[in-house]
Amino acid sequence: MKIVIISDTHGRHEELGNMEGDILIHCGDVCLGFDAFDYELDAIDNWFSKQRFSAILCIGGNHDRPIQHRVERRIPVFQNAVYLQDETFNYKGIKFYGTPWTPDLYGWAFYQANDKLKIIWEQIPSDTDILITHTPPWQILDSPRYSALHLGCPHLRKRVETIRPQLHCFGHNHASYGQKEMNGTLFVNASIVSRGNMNLPISIEL
Repeated sequence: MKIVIISDTHGRHEELGNMEGDILIHCGDVCLGFDAFDYELDAIDNWFSKQRFSAILCIGGNHDRPIQHRVERRIPVFQNAVYLQDETFNYKGIKFYGTPWTPDLYGWAFYQANDKLKIIWEQIPSDTDILITHTPPWQILDSPRYSALHLGCPHLRKRVETIRPQLHCFGHNHASYGQKEMNGTLFVNASIVSRGNMNLPISIEL
């Protein structure tokens, strides 16, 4: 199974061209800024329609206020992708779980306080094979550029260490793009836009 992972495209998805595989995952921040413009979602949804995958899965990120508004108004987010918000998607026996919440950014989309995040992460099913979040777990591909700081979520890391999915993919911290394997889980930070440059989508054979 070929899984292609992207995140933090911030309106520059067209520069990735057309891709193909079994599953395309977008880990959030499809939009550019703080405001809510529906045309941003319509643009990437049109791009999704051109990608050759059996399924396209997408979650929200802290820049994705248009997604949050559609969810709150019970309007379908996409026509050409499956939007996951604390939900499981089953594909050929592989269980994908997507959840968009992010700490430390009060006032942005999908913000949650630490005490609520702990409850949200505990709801991730223990039989999840592939976990999709926007924020990274604590100390795993979560540092800003040229810094020893860690911006991931400790509660998320604790839950991931408990359930041990095969793959945990995310974005949010653009400077920590890449992959890391720990304790049987492959961690992927798939942030695409990085200081004006474009990273490559990350492909995984599962």
